[in-house]
Amino acid sequence: MMDTIARTGSFAAAARELGKVPSALTYSVRQLEEALDALLFDRRSRQAQLTPAGHELLREGRRLLQQIDAVANRVQRVATGWEAELAIAVDNIIAPAALFDLIDAFYAQTIEPIRDALPERAPAHAGAVHLPLSTCPPTRLKLRSEVLAGTWEALVTGQADLAIGVAPKASALDDIQTAPLGELHMVLAVAPHHPLAREQQPVSWETIARHRIVAIADTAQRFEPVTVGVQAGQDVLTVPSLAAKVEAQLRGLGCGRLPENLVRRHAEAGRLVVLETEDSAREIQLHYAWRRSAAQGRGLTWWLAQLERPTTRKALLEQHAGLVL
Repeated sequence: MMDTIARTGSFAAAARELGKVPSALTYSVRQLEEALDALLFDRRSRQAQLTPAGHELLREGRRLLQQIDAVANRVQRVATGWEAELAIAVDNIIAPAALFDLIDAFYAQTIEPIRDALPERAPAHAGAVHLPLSTCPPTRLKLRSEVLAGTWEALVTGQADLAIGVAPKASALDDIQTAPLGELHMVLAVAPHHPLAREQQPVSWETIARHRIVAIADTAQRFEPVTVGVQAGQDVLTVPSLAAKVEAQLRGLGCGRLPENLVRRHAEAGRLVVLETEDSAREIQLHYAWRRSAAQGRGLTWWLAQLERPTTRKALLEQHAGLVL
């Protein structure tokens, strides 16, 4: 009520929006003012202007309403098995197109709400809320873009419920379970005008070390950051994402390994050159991991079911065609 009056600027406009008569709204505000022993609106002007006390009530009231919503979401999770929020840490090496295909499919699900939650008779006024007979999952998805050790860190520290694209862990973690995602084929690539493109192949690592390498910054804050492919004393250009790394290498700003499926279309167009090295291509093993829980929610269960599919795992590692800055 307070929010509507402040937003519309008058008791009459607020009453229309709320489906009440102005006198009823005025009476409700006076009751609130008497209960708080404070004047909430300055009635000396034609507009409904909040007093400082009214501003404070509105600010705190909005915060309390958000808390009420959070409680309702938690209650809904208990009642239906869906999480109020599911946080997913995604390593930057994962193909974004395939990831958003999964998100699209998640929201496209149709679930049945609890029938007891439906009102026997909806209010007749204009502000009535009609609950649908079926709807999409109530779980709010929260994506985190991470790199290398930062992806593990988000899961281990409780900032994520599911991590996609983590490196295998040397030691087991009691409350975390992992499963293979697949193998990613990495190749060394440079722009055609880069000096390494004119070197005799296979290019030695001593030669590569004399040139700048483009590396994606590890997002870990507490864990030991991981550095991949950088040799001692080598000049490094650090960028925040895979898309930025591709752009830097297309411009000839440095060399570096990239997913072979991503390089392929640029190589076919003549924008990148794949270099043979002494150890040829490098394969990296990736996994997905999640927190074990006796009361695993239906949202996480759905994601794990999708990740069990070979076609899904393959797409997450190979559909980089839509990668943009």
